[in-house]
Amino acid sequence: MSATETITATLARVEATDAKVNAFTNVLTERALARAALVDSGDITGPLAGVPFAVKNLFDIEGLPTLAGSKIEREAAPAGRDAFLVRQLEAAGAVLVGALNMDEYAYGFTTENSHYGPTRNPHDLARISGGSSGGSAAAVAAGQVPLTLGSDTNGSIRVPASLCGVFGLKPTFGRLSRAGSYPFVSSLDHLGPFARSVAELTAAYDALQGPDADDPAQSPRQVNLCSSLVSRGADGLRIGILGGWFQQMALQPALRAVELAAKALGASQMVEWPEVDRARTAAFLITNAEGASLHLPDLKTRAHDFEPLSRDRFLAGALLPAAWVNQSHRVRYWFARRVAESFAHVDVVLAPATPCTAPVIGTEWLDIAGMKLPARASMGLLTQPVSCIGLPVVSAPIWGTDPEAPHLPIGIQIIAAPWREDLCLRVAHALQAAGVSHAAIAKEL
Repeated sequence: MSATETITATLARVEATDAKVNAFTNVLTERALARAALVDSGDITGPLAGVPFAVKNLFDIEGLPTLAGSKIEREAAPAGRDAFLVRQLEAAGAVLVGALNMDEYAYGFTTENSHYGPTRNPHDLARISGGSSGGSAAAVAAGQVPLTLGSDTNGSIRVPASLCGVFGLKPTFGRLSRAGSYPFVSSLDHLGPFARSVAELTAAYDALQGPDADDPAQSPRQVNLCSSLVSRGADGLRIGILGGWFQQMALQPALRAVELAAKALGASQMVEWPEVDRARTAAFLITNAEGASLHLPDLKTRAHDFEPLSRDRFLAGALLPAAWVNQSHRVRYWFARRVAESFAHVDVVLAPATPCTAPVIGTEWLDIAGMKLPARASMGLLTQPVSCIGLPVVSAPIWGTDPEAPHLPIGIQIIAAPWREDLCLRVAHALQAAGVSHAAIAKEL
């Protein structure tokens, strides 16, 4: 197919399915077709030439206001140029087709957005897609586009990837530039891709890398291209299984997913990280305080224009004592040192990505570890401790582990030491090659 035919078919798929899924907030028909024509003429080339992609609507897109899932940002001036990562994908030949729904200001795990409506899980439209990058995961799972971009502060790539059954990569903190994206928590924000396969995920990751002086958090560390490495698989890697918190706070379908992956990889070594609950609490408090600080002017003057749930959390964050936040950063750095010690004995560790498969939209409570926990906050129980210390993670989908809902996927986290995205991708590739992990386009659409 020509690029024009591919993009035309992509736009038709979005039009045919998005009334059900509600993944897109903007579709860029004219821009996409014009760029496809340049690919077909040979004026645009690259390893992703003609590949359609879409981005979470916190990425700047030239000519559009950057919504970040909010009502307030509709009034913002249109972006003057595309975000750095959008430009990187387009430099590799990819074609941007639209912007995607999310939780307001990225503060949520469900994409139940009251301004733009909930994004629905393509595998069961009564269920959440996860969040805050719910539109990004759902668009891939619905077969609308093969590649999307999202953000991950506390789990916002890994949670929706898990619930929608696609591959997602949260790189090391500082690996990819965040310039041109609406911030949430500067000390925790990551950007990364979703895809249908490990090969596509890896190709996108390679294209996204590059130095950018506009993000002061970006590391000058040498680019780590992975396309030539993933085919090595997991041979020779020391793979552990995270116990403790990561077992206690997961329901049986999540534990079963890790068991299946571990068996396929020949992994049996258990690894314990200390004080994981404290690390999660630290992430929670840092998020609350930094997010509130960013939005304090609007909270003072137009609180009624926020979603009620995000507004109340931001207001609570504005009242946190500074001593609590400072202590949270101390806990975070202490935890990072202890976790680093564990990677002297293993190369990669496995853990569930979410405590359960996708709940029904509107679910308020979950029963986990004998406790009744708030559903929306608890979808990040297993991802927040990892985000807190900036480790690279691939979420890989496993299917059929929930006997009550065998059509639903759930993800596992493949976690490595900083800057070793290549190891995460190699293990994900091995699981896919073994038939244990794969993404699937939703059948009912």
